[in-house]
Amino acid sequence: MTYLEASGMRVVDRNWRCRHGEIDIIAEDGPTLVVVEVKTRSGRSHGTALESVSPAKLARLRMLAAKWLSTQPRTFESVRVDVIALERFAGDLALRHVRGAI
Repeated sequence: MTYLEASGMRVVDRNWRCRHGEIDIIAEDGPTLVVVEVKTRSGRSHGTALESVSPAKLARLRMLAAKWLSTQPRTFESVRVDVIALERFAGDLALRHVRGAI
């Protein structure tokens, strides 16, 4: 979350759940609502962290964003789905932030 806040975003919710699933982080980036999926990997035997976010997962996150928005009194100009991938290899930690994952 510190990373997102340092990037100018404001975190408004974490680990939001409903019967359809969970959103890791919900943030505001100016007038844009940002739904953030966080993936971690400590090896590549199951692919990279980014590869683990399928088109079906992105569609589910968009649906969950609509559900979250339906509970809120305010509106946003747009909605974006970001993915943050954290990978640890040989003691090094790498962070990759994909804005507007498709």
